[in-house]
Amino acid sequence: MSDPMQYFLGVDVGTGSARAGVFDNRGHLISSAKTALEMHRSDTGHFEQSSAQVWRSVCASVREAVAGAEVDPDLIVGIGFDATCSLVVQGATSGVGDPNHPERDIIVWSDHRARTQAERINANGHSVLDYVGGTISPEMQTPKLLWLRENLPEVYSSAAHFFDLTDFLTWKASGALERSICTVTCKWTYLAHEDRWDAGYFHSIGLGDLADQEFARIGSRIVPAGTSLGKGLTPQAAAEMGLRAGVAVAAGLIDAHAGGVGTVGASGASDAACQTMAYVFGTSSCTMTSSTVAHFVPGVWGPYRSAMVPGLWLNEGGQSAAGAALDQLTASHPASAEAARLAAECGMGLTQWLADQALNKVAHPSEAVGLAHGLHVVPEYLGNRAPFADPKRRAVVAGLGLRQGIDSLVALYVAGLCGLAYGLRQILQAQAGQGITVNALSVSGGAGTHPLSCQVLADATGLPVEVTESTEPVLLGSAMLAAVASGRYGALTDAMPNMSRVARRATPNSSYAAQHQQRFDAFTELQNVAARLATIESH
Repeated sequence: MSDPMQYFLGVDVGTGSARAGVFDNRGHLISSAKTALEMHRSDTGHFEQSSAQVWRSVCASVREAVAGAEVDPDLIVGIGFDATCSLVVQGATSGVGDPNHPERDIIVWSDHRARTQAERINANGHSVLDYVGGTISPEMQTPKLLWLRENLPEVYSSAAHFFDLTDFLTWKASGALERSICTVTCKWTYLAHEDRWDAGYFHSIGLGDLADQEFARIGSRIVPAGTSLGKGLTPQAAAEMGLRAGVAVAAGLIDAHAGGVGTVGASGASDAACQTMAYVFGTSSCTMTSSTVAHFVPGVWGPYRSAMVPGLWLNEGGQSAAGAALDQLTASHPASAEAARLAAECGMGLTQWLADQALNKVAHPSEAVGLAHGLHVVPEYLGNRAPFADPKRRAVVAGLGLRQGIDSLVALYVAGLCGLAYGLRQILQAQAGQGITVNALSVSGGAGTHPLSCQVLADATGLPVEVTESTEPVLLGSAMLAAVASGRYGALTDAMPNMSRVARRATPNSSYAAQHQQRFDAFTELQNVAARLATIESH
């Protein structure tokens, strides 16, 4: 009996765009589309968006992707969502900042306005912090909720719902108020291994009203990712997307976690999810490591039960700025404008073009580290997310001279890429110290999958780096959720090896291990100096 063809939609809402992709039963991408998102960024470090504009962009991308796929829309049986871990405020009297712009109702993940609130929460030392690496980040939601209550009390008190962006999208699509176990466990302090919120924590930090309301505004019903929500797409959402009502809507994932789901099972090995670290290289970077038992790693978020792969514990690290760090670093160089023009003529972004230029200068990608001779970069423009959990840290560039040409820009780019690799190495070392080891890295994200990036990561960490067949592994992870919600696969662990495959690997080149060790030592020294300077300035 032939296998009936079905299609699944994956939707990914990142920092700068909303993307949609149509996938078939085996995870092959049929068509995709992207629509830009608007961002308001203030000099005070506030990052805000409009949920209405985000939803319009999602619907536009879905319509375009479906049209481009040239398949019968009735054969699309499920839709899955992932998004950045941004805070969405719904039903309030105004927005989250300027009262003249009530449409700005999202505090973006990268917004650190709640740093003081996070410091107070950390000083409180509640036991729930054990499950965020011992230190809560201002990127997480309870510090941001506390900031709202203290700085915009009318907005806070009048809000009907507070959503993680992923849960907002599934609510808009289905009308269901269930929250994903991924979002609330990783960013809201839900204790998934005990199936409960800790009311004592909320009372102790000044958000006791949420507990008194039985957590109705942040989620009283928590479900696994991939759960079919409500009655599927509502008639209104279906009309806005150009789909039929009733298409299965899956409880979603945070964007990085969708990238993990889309990659770590690709080898097909029975223990692949536990032996492979997902490294999602986007505007920021996230590391995802799964294990069968709980490991507590200072400075690394988690352990989170079933937050990515059902039944497994997750430890989550990463860098608050990755692709954004390389953009900031290269933009500061005198040759940046000329290089950007040449890149545009080739139909490329600047950093991709610089990576190609670096490869053109060497016989083997491992040799590119030599281009950065004397240049060292600690790319912590937004602090250190892991393993030091210090949002006050800042970037360091050492070894600059008076060279202003494109060759020196290429060298600076390579040094920045090495800096990101050494930050990843620190996360791996911190986890290994607590008993978490892996035997491979699976990289997703455009910057991370470039042959130069893969080889630098492999040489700097000593681990092979895998790139999966799908060019859109984050979208694929969300499409896997759709496949589960629609009943195509019985569980996410069934969808993962059936819809993803390894396309290529970069293996560590031992001839360059000593050079990377020397650079890693220099990176650590510069990082320590920067941390001391940040402490001095804060006092």
